[in-house]
Amino acid sequence: MTDRELMELAQRAREYSYCPYSRFRVGAALLAKSGKVYTGCNIENAGYSATNCAERTAFFKAVSEGEKAFEAIAIVGGREGETAPFTAPCGVCRQVMAEFCAPDLKVLLGTPEIFQAYTLGSLLPFAFTSEDL
Repeated sequence: MTDRELMELAQRAREYSYCPYSRFRVGAALLAKSGKVYTGCNIENAGYSATNCAERTAFFKAVSEGEKAFEAIAIVGGREGETAPFTAPCGVCRQVMAEFCAPDLKVLLGTPEIFQAYTLGSLLPFAFTSEDL
C-alpha cells in the first residue's frame, strides 16, 4: 500500500464522521503489519468527554480484532466541505499510538494530494510507556 493510497482511505473515512457539534470531520487509516487497513472517523457526543477521535477509532477497531503491530497511520481532517492542509492527532491519540507502536511509526498528515510523513517519536517526544512503569 502506498502512502497516497493510505491518505485516500483516510479521506474516505471522513465521510462517516459524526460531528454535529464541531462540524470538523476527521478520518484515519491505520496500516497493520499484516497488511490489513483499519479506518476510523471521529464520533462526537453532547457530553464531550464521550467523544472518540478518528485515530483512536481505527486503533480500537484493529486491537479488538487482534492486531497489535502497525506500520503507519494516515490522518485527514477539516471542516465540513473542505480538507485542512494539516490535521495533527490530539495528545490522547498520540498516547494511544505510543501504547501500541514504536517511536518510528510513520504518521502521514495533510491531504491525499499534499502530505508529509512524520514519526510518532517526533510528535510525542519523551512518551510515557510501559517501560516507565
